[in-house]
Amino acid sequence: MTNNKSAYSARSRAIEPFHVMALLARANELQASGHDVIHLEIGEPDFTTAAPIIQAGQAALAAGRTKYTAARGLPQLREAISGFYQQRYGLQIDQRRILITPGGSGALLLTSSLLVDPGKHWLMADPGYPCNRHFLRLIEASAALVPVGPEMRYQLTPELIQAHWQEQTVGALLASPANPTGTLLSKQELLALSQAIHAQAGHMVVDEIYHGLTYGVEASSVLEVNDDAFVLNSFSKYFGMTGWRLGWLVAPDAAVSELEKLAQNLYISASSIAQYAALACFEPASIEIFEERRRAFASRRDFLLPALRQLGFKIAVEPEGAFYLYADISAFGGDAYTFCQHFLETEYLAFTPGLDFGYHQAQQHVRFAYTQDLSRLQQAVERIARGLATWKSIAA
Repeated sequence: MTNNKSAYSARSRAIEPFHVMALLARANELQASGHDVIHLEIGEPDFTTAAPIIQAGQAALAAGRTKYTAARGLPQLREAISGFYQQRYGLQIDQRRILITPGGSGALLLTSSLLVDPGKHWLMADPGYPCNRHFLRLIEASAALVPVGPEMRYQLTPELIQAHWQEQTVGALLASPANPTGTLLSKQELLALSQAIHAQAGHMVVDEIYHGLTYGVEASSVLEVNDDAFVLNSFSKYFGMTGWRLGWLVAPDAAVSELEKLAQNLYISASSIAQYAALACFEPASIEIFEERRRAFASRRDFLLPALRQLGFKIAVEPEGAFYLYADISAFGGDAYTFCQHFLETEYLAFTPGLDFGYHQAQQHVRFAYTQDLSRLQQAVERIARGLATWKSIAA
């Protein structure tokens, strides 16, 4: 069979690759050849899965807990998540409304499949996490990307919802904290957005995958102001279970039976071993590990943010969550992808071009993930300072 892309589906051809993956592949080549590459490109915590979770997973394997679970997930894990909402947000969420999914991506797949017909769309902020719009393309729907900048903290506003709502719009997907900008929506902002979307009879979907990773402020869940919202979450970030591929979805009670039907057909169930392991996430000893790691991320942000600003990067909004800095490089000239290539090839430092997150001013932005310890971040800043000196002669 010839490798003729035109023979593949239009939906597949329309989905863009991660530009950073080409940079990552090159970074790995350089590393394999003996270069010391500092990785600030991938949104994955550098901490390994916490010991109590690993031990719970090992115990589940030893006990032979390797069969399918119910499509909605283990009842005891749904109960544990329900208890977590009570403890952290003061919310009473019936475990029936919680579906365990293969990563946060599984939650997005269920929600988009349920809510968006072909030809319809959700409003989304640009910049934003690219897979959100790609999932919609997969189901023959689309994302209506709304350009946002630092003046609205890179988030949709009620005014933007009203201005961009069209006949084909069926809802809006928000993220708090957001990737790549790390900005947070307050409870008052979530309420105002909820009211704006409700006024259009639309669905409100909120990505809360980075909840727990906030600094100096606690994140509010949209469920505090809108019990009918759909909430996407994951065990990957705060709980540090990236490779276990486990997430969850909180949905209105009326939607659960339809979502369960979709889950049965799309993936049968999430990983049983990962689910049993995740039960340990909510033990006090595990929470203390996660909180210690949160403090480490806060220290990293508090170092890297002023260091980059001092070097000339424009970061107009201080991120309150996640582990990213979205930096404007316009003061240095050139385009973001070439800028990233330069630092990878000359300083062995990898970070992400803005192209991966949308179109609005993407060529003048890059994302740094502070997923390395402070000593490595200090080395990264030294390499950036050195690399900027040589970049100026290229960009001139």
